[in-house]
Amino acid sequence: MAYPMYEVDWSVLPPEQNRRFNPAFNIATIKQVVNEAIERVAPVSVRMPTPTRLRDLIRQIRAARTAAEERSVVNKECAYIRSTFREEDSVWRCRNIAKLLYIHMLGYPAHFGQLECLKLIASPRFTDKRVGYLGAMLLLDERQDVHLLITNCLKNDLNSNTQFVVGLALCTLGAIASPEMARDLASEVERLIKSPNAYIKKKAALCAFRIIRRVPDLMEMFLPATRSLLTEKNHGVLITGVTLITEMCENSPDTLNHFKKESGQREIVPNLVRILKNLILAGYSPEHDVSGVSDPFLQVKILRLLRILGKNDAEASEAMNDILAQVATNTETSKNVGNTILYETVLSIMDIKSESSLRVLAVNILGRFLLNNDKNIRYVALNTLLRTVHVDTSAVQRHRTTILECLKDPDISIRRRAMELSFALVNGQNIRGMMKELLAFLERSDAEFKAHCSSAVVLAAERYAPSDKWHLDTLFKVLLKAGNYLRDDTVSSTIQIISSAATERQAYGAMRLWTSLEQSAVSGLATEKQPLIQVAAWTIGEYGDLLVSEASSAISMVDEDGVDDFVRPTEEYVIDIYQKLLWSTQLSISTKEFLLLSLAKLSTRFTTQASQEKIRVIIDTFGSHIHIELQQRGVELSQLFRQYGHLRPALLERMPAMEPVAAPHRDEQELDLSDTSPDHTKPDQDALLDLINGSDSLTNGDVEHQPEQIATTNNNTSSNDILDLLSGLDLTPSVPAAAPAVLLANNNVEPSAAPAALLLDGLFAPPATPQPPHPADANERNAAGAEWERAVLERGGVRVCVSARRAAGAAATLTARATSQLHTLTDFLFQAAVPKKIQLDMMSPSGTTLSPQGEITQVLKVTNPTKTPLRLRIRVSYNIDGTPVLEQTEINNFPADLFN
Repeated sequence: MAYPMYEVDWSVLPPEQNRRFNPAFNIATIKQVVNEAIERVAPVSVRMPTPTRLRDLIRQIRAARTAAEERSVVNKECAYIRSTFREEDSVWRCRNIAKLLYIHMLGYPAHFGQLECLKLIASPRFTDKRVGYLGAMLLLDERQDVHLLITNCLKNDLNSNTQFVVGLALCTLGAIASPEMARDLASEVERLIKSPNAYIKKKAALCAFRIIRRVPDLMEMFLPATRSLLTEKNHGVLITGVTLITEMCENSPDTLNHFKKESGQREIVPNLVRILKNLILAGYSPEHDVSGVSDPFLQVKILRLLRILGKNDAEASEAMNDILAQVATNTETSKNVGNTILYETVLSIMDIKSESSLRVLAVNILGRFLLNNDKNIRYVALNTLLRTVHVDTSAVQRHRTTILECLKDPDISIRRRAMELSFALVNGQNIRGMMKELLAFLERSDAEFKAHCSSAVVLAAERYAPSDKWHLDTLFKVLLKAGNYLRDDTVSSTIQIISSAATERQAYGAMRLWTSLEQSAVSGLATEKQPLIQVAAWTIGEYGDLLVSEASSAISMVDEDGVDDFVRPTEEYVIDIYQKLLWSTQLSISTKEFLLLSLAKLSTRFTTQASQEKIRVIIDTFGSHIHIELQQRGVELSQLFRQYGHLRPALLERMPAMEPVAAPHRDEQELDLSDTSPDHTKPDQDALLDLINGSDSLTNGDVEHQPEQIATTNNNTSSNDILDLLSGLDLTPSVPAAAPAVLLANNNVEPSAAPAALLLDGLFAPPATPQPPHPADANERNAAGAEWERAVLERGGVRVCVSARRAAGAAATLTARATSQLHTLTDFLFQAAVPKKIQLDMMSPSGTTLSPQGEITQVLKVTNPTKTPLRLRIRVSYNIDGTPVLEQTEINNFPADLFN
């Protein structure tokens, strides 16, 4: 039945608006039609101007020549968008949000559009929903309270009859779901996974994947629904199902066992093997083909899941061995897609309990990767070989030549991985050839490689050295090629090896190092090889008599390369080379210290009077050196040629062989103190440990006049320091952290050298300053019972004395005096601790810098109401030329009547 009178009325509208009645029409559609009609017929004065289109805005922003011009365009557009948002029913909301998202992508603030996105999501039009959900994913996150308002809209759209609307909701939920939102909507997602629609099913599986990542507790809810995903024929559903199961198995061992046992191990693995086999044998499919390979993305996902299921599972590994071999042999390698599948196959073979032949096949695939022109493929191969070299070393050894060629690659990342892999391949059989290649690499490598490479060469040579002579030659080559990039521990370890070698090898080392020292001095390259100069100076100083003696001419000087370039020097020539190096302005102070002490030792190794006199003249010149350390060494060593000449041969005699095991770091020795005192009883220990529970246990007292720096140091004493201070004492003789300069040029002081170090303490003090007597009875003085004093610490020229005097009542006054004989001490800090039942107040110290022959005093007031025997634990810390030193001891033999 027709209504002609209405036909005329409908035709009034333009063709695009000429719509008949439709049940899908609602209030929002009618409003939009009316607004569009008003836009056409309303006067220009009453309607808003048409907004700029997105493409026009992009053109304007791109046309901006400066950042300021771009900001002006963006600010103008944002102001207009804000004004349109104030209208309740804006026709152009969708266009404005699209422009706002582009502005957000440029980095400008766009948070004011969050609520407008929610309005678009609530719109029934798909185009509005699409832009609204996109804006929600970009502008909202769980930190914004606004995102909670979207939960109801998501739930409504998840139940929509339009698959595309459901897809939009699933994508948004996966992107911005908070834990609360995920728990509210997880049941809806689980229902959609069972949907017969493949489009909805794959998106629901991906959404479940994101929900599980956010809330792992919801994993159990999705387990039943995932079983059917692997039976689908749609590749999109398959790949999302495999991704979801992989995430579950990686994050939950219980879920992994569930797929192996409850679902049946013979069910899931063969199912995956069947899918993978169909992909390999399938013919050309335009829908899934990528460079001649059928759906490589799905293949990679299946291989990764097989790797997880077969790890530490012999039965599952047996079921997938054949398909892995088939993939490894049939995949085309001419395209990058095939290399990706092969790489994932190699990882699976190496992780599961595969057959040995299959592992060899995997390593051979990586060997082929090393010959590829693509740098990324070569890097991936080296990285994988480095991870698997300990699993099958013999298979990787077959590609050793190719790996060594990668050391010459122009790409720095490939060179680094090749270097690490080469060191992993070193063993007793190939040590000579590998070291030859690695030393050549060390010589031409970049500066950032030299430190690591040289240390690795030293460790490998120490572990696999075929002979002592080869070991020494390798160490000398490292010193020569690494230059100043050599680590300090390599210098000390090389000195230790030479020290513990046989006499013949010590002579060989002195002659070899002399050749390198001479060449460096003559060529002017000594500045670039200072670790070599230090080792050579130490060695020549110790074994200089073997260097110039004709008795050592029978020693073969042919090195491992068959080269013999040694020419025996005269004593005068050796001293001339030393003088040239010491006069150099480019060498570091530490290197000159090595040389100066080595030259002093040569005075006892060389026999002629002229040589000794020449050495004395050179050393005397350092008595006025501008650097205080060298000046001090020069003055001290000069005394050994004059007043204390009779002590010089004994003090500068050859050092005993050093222990091969490196001593712990000094800081570790200080912190690892054990209570070995026999008189430390358990109750007294507990009394000292009670200090930890009290706030006044360890204090430096009232510090009104104390410098700010010291107050800060004292107030920041940590609980670890307190525990360390209260730990037991190590009463064994120890070597000071900074040994006297006359003894050694470095800090590698052997315990056997400690008596000589103590002998030198105060040896060169000016005779005009009389020293207090040090009687044999523990330096104790008690003058008429009025005052008690004892030297409680005396190491390395530093002496700390504590005196005690009775005060009124149950109190006593202690005075600590610190003096230094040889060095200037900075940041001097005195700390003390007593049992908790005794009160200790520490006054401000007289200073923090202790110069030679100077003194620092600190007064301690002790109140002992119970009059129990006093036990005082003290700690002294200071710096010598920037080197921190820490000493501690305990005093438990105060006079019994101190508090009576």
